[in-house]
Amino acid sequence: MGQVAVVGTTCWGTTLAIMLGRKGLEVRLWARTAEEAERLNRDRENTRHCPDFPFPKELRATDSMDEALSDAELVILAVPSQYMRRHANLIRGHLDSSKRILSVAKGLEVESAKRMSEVIPEEIDRRFHDNICVLSGPNLALEIAQGLPATAVVAAHNASVAASVQRMMASSVFRVYVNTDVVGVELGGVLKNIIALAAGMVDGLGYGDNTKAGLITRGLTEITRLGVAAGANPLTFAGLAGLGDLVATCASPLSRNRFFGQELARGRSLEEIKSSMTGIAEGVTTTGAALKLAAQYRVEMPITHQVYRVLHEGLDVRRGIAELMGRELKHEFGD
Repeated sequence: MGQVAVVGTTCWGTTLAIMLGRKGLEVRLWARTAEEAERLNRDRENTRHCPDFPFPKELRATDSMDEALSDAELVILAVPSQYMRRHANLIRGHLDSSKRILSVAKGLEVESAKRMSEVIPEEIDRRFHDNICVLSGPNLALEIAQGLPATAVVAAHNASVAASVQRMMASSVFRVYVNTDVVGVELGGVLKNIIALAAGMVDGLGYGDNTKAGLITRGLTEITRLGVAAGANPLTFAGLAGLGDLVATCASPLSRNRFFGQELARGRSLEEIKSSMTGIAEGVTTTGAALKLAAQYRVEMPITHQVYRVLHEGLDVRRGIAELMGRELKHEFGD
């Protein structure tokens, strides 16, 4: 079977490395330092980001990008979105036409508001642009590390590239579909984090299931509205990268973004919540970039706007929800 390189020792990156190793693929997990790589190989688990899940024998960590990528057929970029540009630049000199590049990050670059499939091509040789694809779906890392059944979708502009990555990623407990709507698959995975922050706020205030169901539904409307304006297929948002990921992230206690919103509504500060988490809640940084996109496409995103105000302008959560409820009455399928 083939070899896979996973760039990034995040919880999600480690989980994917473990999952693929269990499948029988040779996996190289790239770590930033020799000390980190040595610790991972010694402990045979990622005690910081993914504890209690032993590495299969097929998985080995390395701090050498050349060692990680030299024989890899698939290169998985599993780093937070704000670090994607840096890491795409790091892999640049280790690519060839046989390698597929898979982004599994779910965020927008803050300054540019670009998706990861737009950031990566700017840092690698243009000869390899067609090899880029993205993964999204209802993929809570802990459940996948436990071996529970899950589904995902791989999207690429080149259908054959998507199909080749689909075959490498799929297993008896991880069913993978393909799509050529890169814009829709990426934006679905990105924007649901913002709605999950709002869902967490609803939970933190104890507002109940009616409130949360309405928020999720109207959140999906916002996501679809911006996605379609950006050129996505509206059907994508009814699929795994849209509704599927949205429901999982808004409902699960394993969701970092839902947790962040919940704790914020309970009165904790942004910095206090961040310091208590081992991972990153991508929605916190993505919200401002999403509003930049909304302005670019002249799309109204009232939930996203209120979440931004709560996060970055000090708006009280209860007041933010009250303002959403008090907006001008409209047709359900209008703005």
